[in-house]
Amino acid sequence: MKKNVIVFGLISGLIVSVLMIIGMAWCYESGNHSMILGYASMLLAFSLIFVGIKNYRDKYNNGVISFGKAFKIGLYISLIASTMYVLAWLVDYYLFMPDFMDKYAAHEIQKAQSSGASAADIAAQVKEISSMKSMYSSFIWVVLFTYLEILPVGLIVSVITALILKRKAKNDNVVVA
Repeated sequence: MKKNVIVFGLISGLIVSVLMIIGMAWCYESGNHSMILGYASMLLAFSLIFVGIKNYRDKYNNGVISFGKAFKIGLYISLIASTMYVLAWLVDYYLFMPDFMDKYAAHEIQKAQSSGASAADIAAQVKEISSMKSMYSSFIWVVLFTYLEILPVGLIVSVITALILKRKAKNDNVVVA
């Protein structure tokens, strides 16, 4: 199981990290922030959870796997991929985009203003963004926010995949009367 988890976790992490770096470079330059693009890349990378669990079930476990074992494999793949994603973001953010939060905040405030939001709504959003910028100045909060961005997606994919791929052993000793 260990080798299977490491291989699929590293491949998944590589995919999601590369797509995040490309997406963030595009967002950083264009000012376009697409959450849909980001979460789609996470789903693409986490599709390897399905492949990893199925591979383990069929090649190493005689076609049988419990929900718990399948979820555990998915969880470990998610943790490896999520950790790679967090590390990639830390490098990207601190070395190449240290003013990302300033640009992001300006973009979100401009978007709220152009949507016709009331002055009170805009003020509330400015306050929320200022609070987030303040928390983002701490390394620990950057790491936590980044894990909170990706890990829940991996957990959801792991649960769904475990439900789909679980398979009990066939009992060949059943006597039909």
